[in-house]
Amino acid sequence: MTTLLILYHSRTGGTEAMARAALAGAEQEKGVTTRLLTAADATPDDLLSADGVIFACPENLASMAGVMKDFFDRAYYPALGKIEGRPYAALICAGSDGEGAARQIARIALGWRMKAVADPLIICTHAQTPEEILAPKTIPPEALARCHDLGLALAAGLALGVY
Repeated sequence: MTTLLILYHSRTGGTEAMARAALAGAEQEKGVTTRLLTAADATPDDLLSADGVIFACPENLASMAGVMKDFFDRAYYPALGKIEGRPYAALICAGSDGEGAARQIARIALGWRMKAVADPLIICTHAQTPEEILAPKTIPPEALARCHDLGLALAAGLALGVY
């Protein structure tokens, strides 16, 4: 059975909603097992056992959230040389642009020689004040639909053996 891992970190709920929407899409594909794990709970073995991955995190201070970076720090060398060619996609919940986090994830995935199967999906909340940044996030339905579709597309590609 093919496995899609959706690995996420969320403090205010926006990224979690995006990850869960991707999960709902992926779960529609028969023949693919889906796993949803937080970056804090995930281990290198979780990454190694996945046939494809969606990395989902918020952008904080123009970079990926520290908890997601911690996962990459813990998993990088154990996975190096063992996951080449595996497909991945990225979901970024950002206050302004999300490009910094997307670049960091892409650079780490490049080091692992993973294959990006979609452009990073960046959802901008436009949170700019300390109060807005720290507040619980609600992601618009049309943005969640895009996350859903990305999860479904990655799962379908895995099921068909496209990746």
